[in-house]
Order: sequence, then structure tokens, then C-alpha cells
Amino acid sequence: MKHETKTFSKPEIMSPAGYWPQLRAAIEAGADAVYLGLTHFTARAKVGFTLEELPEVFRTLHARGVKGYVTFNTLVFEHELPEAARALAGIAAAGTDAIIVQDLGVARLARQIAPDLEIHGSTQMSITSAEGVALAQEQGVTRVVLARELSLDEIGAIRKQTDCELEMFVHGALCVSYSGQCFSSEAWGGRSANRGQCAQACRLPYELFVDGQHRPLGDARYLLSPGDLYALPLMPEIVQLGVSALKIEGRYKDENYVALTTAAYRKAVDEAWAGRPLSISRAEELQLEQVYSRGLGTFFVGGTNHQT
Repeated sequence: MKHETKTFSKPEIMSPAGYWPQLRAAIEAGADAVYLGLTHFTARAKVGFTLEELPEVFRTLHARGVKGYVTFNTLVFEHELPEAARALAGIAAAGTDAIIVQDLGVARLARQIAPDLEIHGSTQMSITSAEGVALAQEQGVTRVVLARELSLDEIGAIRKQTDCELEMFVHGALCVSYSGQCFSSEAWGGRSANRGQCAQACRLPYELFVDGQHRPLGDARYLLSPGDLYALPLMPEIVQLGVSALKIEGRYKDENYVALTTAAYRKAVDEAWAGRPLSISRAEELQLEQVYSRGLGTFFVGGTNHQT
């Protein structure tokens, strides 16, 4: 029997690093890469490193063979361009492996300031097709973090149509808005989700009125709050897709969450890549649920099912 040879690489496991404890936990748990932000120009403005800390961050990561990607993934206003340019120059000088951007203007600016700096397109670019990937590539993007609303079949179809590196989320919190393009926080409280200040209005309880009548909801009153992504059971199919990186959400989460999720996906990817069955136990799954969970499921990754 003739065996197919893999024509793609084993995907990276990429873990969130809100700050030093999480960064160290990711390294120890077997992450191939981490993503981290500064304290500004990032979609998670409440956590992050200063520009002055970045050289030490990358020395620490590279000493252990781990890559580090800096999230520069907010929309940048015109009056901020000089400060953004200084930050991009500092990030490049610190030795980062890539920046992750949402704003196409930032991608263009980065190419001018640091031509050798690798640029990844954020999930907030809302890229859902090969055409979207091609548009990002025109701006110098070498890897695209696909929108989280795509199924494995849709990701596989994009993979067949592009040579660009693709990245997908496999675990963690989901946004009720398409690809994180939420304006409720800005509309209600003047805090823009696309500027790193999401007020998480989707996580609040709501009342439901049907034809003017109040309908009691009980425990279902968190109407806009999605469950958390858990794609680990699909790992045998995911490693065959040819994606370059598997991303764990959670730059606001603590080091225990980072350690447990990284270790679980490290083991699952290694097993799936080697063609072995997944060995995660119910006790290990329970740990993942208990460390942080709004209810785990495969959701869009497993295909569209509006009842779930």
C-alpha cells in the first residue's frame, strides 16, 4: 500500500502571553510560539509589555527556541502615525519574529520602516476567502490568521487556492461579532473594541421581549455570550489541513490557563501528527473546563449548526 507523503509542515502551537508569568508558562508547557502585545496599539490594552521590555522577552524566547509575535492589531488614527512608526521601529529592533496587524495602513508603514520584518494579518482583517488572502499578500502579509467563523472544509478550500501561510484559532473565547468587528462597546460606552478597550457587552445578561411580551429566560439570559472554542477533538483532521499555526486565545487569562491549554494541545498535535489516536482523558478535559470555560465546543470549526 502506498502511503501519502505530507507536503506541509507540522503546525505551530501558539500560546497567549499577557505578561511574564504567562510567557514562562507557555515556554515550559511546550509552545512553539507566543503572541504578546505592547501596552498600546493592541486589541488587549489592559495587558502587555513595554517597548523597553521587548529585547529581554525575545532573548528569553529565542534561548528556548520559541518564536514571539507582537500584536499591533488595532486601527491607527492619523495623528498617531509618528508614535506608531517609532513603536514599529522598536519592535523590529527588539528581534521580534513577526508583527500581527489589522490595519492595512500599518502593514504598509511597517514595510517602509522595517522591510525585513515579517507581517501577519490579524483575524480582525476578517479574511474568509482566498481573495482576501491575496489582498493581504499585496500589502506584504506572509501569514493570515483566518476569521473564526470558518469551518474545516472552508479552511481546506482556501488552503488549496493560496500559497500563503494560514493560521487558525483552536481554543478559547469567541466573539459574538463577526471576526471581532464589534461596535457595541464604542456605541454604549465610548470604548472601542477595535482600539483594545472592549467592554464585553456580549457577556451581560439580557431580557427578551417577544411581540411586546417579556419572556423569562432563567439561565439562558446570557443571550449574546458564545461558548468557548475547543477544537482539540478535531486535531487529526486539523493537522492534515496544512495550516501553519494553531492559536490559543487568552491574553487576559492567567498562567494556569496558559500552561494547561498549551500542554493539552502540544500532546494532541504530536499524537495526531504521528498518526496516533488522541489520548486526552476525561480528567484532563475537566481540567480545561475548570481553568476557564463558558462551555466548550467545536462551534464553527466543526461546521455551521445554528442550534449550538
